[in-house]
Amino acid sequence: MSEPSDDKQTATTPGEMREQVERTRAELGETVQALADKADVKARAKDKGAEVKERTAEVAGQAKEKTAEVAGQAVAKAEELRSRAARAAHAVQDKVPDPVKDKAAQAAGQVRDKAAQAGGAWQEKAPEPLRQHTAQGARMVRENRELLLAAASAAVLVWLVLRHRKG
Repeated sequence: MSEPSDDKQTATTPGEMREQVERTRAELGETVQALADKADVKARAKDKGAEVKERTAEVAGQAKEKTAEVAGQAVAKAEELRSRAARAAHAVQDKVPDPVKDKAAQAAGQVRDKAAQAGGAWQEKAPEPLRQHTAQGARMVRENRELLLAAASAAVLVWLVLRHRKG
């Protein structure tokens, strides 16, 4: 017989030999299982996919939180700008003489009348498919008013930041 390679004594009794064979079988089984795990590309790909999916969900959650935070800031800034504009409008309105206010009210009435006439002409002359598309667009704007206001507020905020950086 050949000598053991790891300097262990060979078993002398049948019981010791059985134990040594069982240990060797167990070690061989573990080695084979480790090799099988490395060779199982499908399982490794599945594990990697699960890992990537988990990371993607985590990043999406972070992005959602950041978006909510930025949207909240944009809404707050838009409210501040609206308040400033209202104060400025009141300040200007207080300084405008009454005859100018009367003329402005008269001009606004004329504009409303002309807009109503234009709307009537539109209803008479516009093709039906175009009127339907226009009505659908107006409906979408009404249904998504908050989203549009938030987007407009964000655009104004970006414009103000860019203007501030240039100035």
